[in-house]
Amino acid sequence: MMLFSPLDLRSIRLKNRIAVSPMCQYSAQDGFANDWHLVHLGSRAVGGAGLIIAEATAVSPEGRISPQDLGLWQDEQIDMLKRISSFIHEQGSVAGIQIAHAGRKASTKRPWDGMGNALAQDGGWQPVAPSALPFSEKALMPFALELEGIERIKQAFVSAALRANEAGFKVLEIHGAHGYLLHEFLSPLSNQRQDSYEGSFDNRLRLLEEVSQAVRAVWPEALPLLVRISATDWVEGGWSLEDSLKLAPRLKALGVDLIDCSSGGTLPSAKIPFGPGYQTNFAAKIRQTGILSAAVGMITSAAQAEHILRTEQADLILLGRELLRNPYWPLQAAQELKQDSAWPLQYERAK
Repeated sequence: MMLFSPLDLRSIRLKNRIAVSPMCQYSAQDGFANDWHLVHLGSRAVGGAGLIIAEATAVSPEGRISPQDLGLWQDEQIDMLKRISSFIHEQGSVAGIQIAHAGRKASTKRPWDGMGNALAQDGGWQPVAPSALPFSEKALMPFALELEGIERIKQAFVSAALRANEAGFKVLEIHGAHGYLLHEFLSPLSNQRQDSYEGSFDNRLRLLEEVSQAVRAVWPEALPLLVRISATDWVEGGWSLEDSLKLAPRLKALGVDLIDCSSGGTLPSAKIPFGPGYQTNFAAKIRQTGILSAAVGMITSAAQAEHILRTEQADLILLGRELLRNPYWPLQAAQELKQDSAWPLQYERAK
């Protein structure tokens, strides 16, 4: 079965093609991971996923989506993350982490606090963006980044990558999707600058390419680098699948090993045709450019995941909500597909 075949990414071998998609837990304090993150991520490793990717981890305090997001902007945040990565590896899974900057979508309340803007009394701040264009009518007005600010953010990504390596992670993903900062530079809907980072297609790609190149330069050569993109904005005049197909080989040339194919997030008005496997076609198209791809989005059954791999639409399956519902989905999927897989010795009696 393809779903339970190994996948080699540089020197790293994933024991299967099942990955935990990075999902914000909104449970950190001042960017520090805690026991919730250990149990959340660790239980998915116990559950048999080959790759566990920790949530969008901010490269700077103002790069958080919410005040409760994880961070890697200071050395003191390394220790607990190292404990988490070590536990994941003890279970035979591979620990990955996604580094991110939320851009104009930063400083929002966590979902169970009512969403909306996180103001100063909530621990909030003024977000930054390519241009002074808010995400929505009710969102905070972002500060348009100057060139010096862009340079600081690039360095913040590099520093976060170095800390991720020190924390023991073996796979690194750069978040370039969902309307967050790097995606905001890509899309003409959010990028209306008048300098070398806006205007032409090449200019809008510049920041993502510079970040990818700078991170690849410090991330160990033997370890894989992933980039998550929104393959389309789902909005006329925005970032499109055709743009993504031009971007993919350029990222590969910079040393990116796999593109994690999601979509949307630039504007709240986007009409997204949600449904089972609604983003799989993007992974299939990206894969045809010659780079490995991952499919994500409403993939819920073992048969569906196996079909995606067998029909060569993707090389890796990322599961999000399904693994929130059932952290042991990989163990059950193996049984469903009549594929033998190792269970934790502590759970063998239930196999």
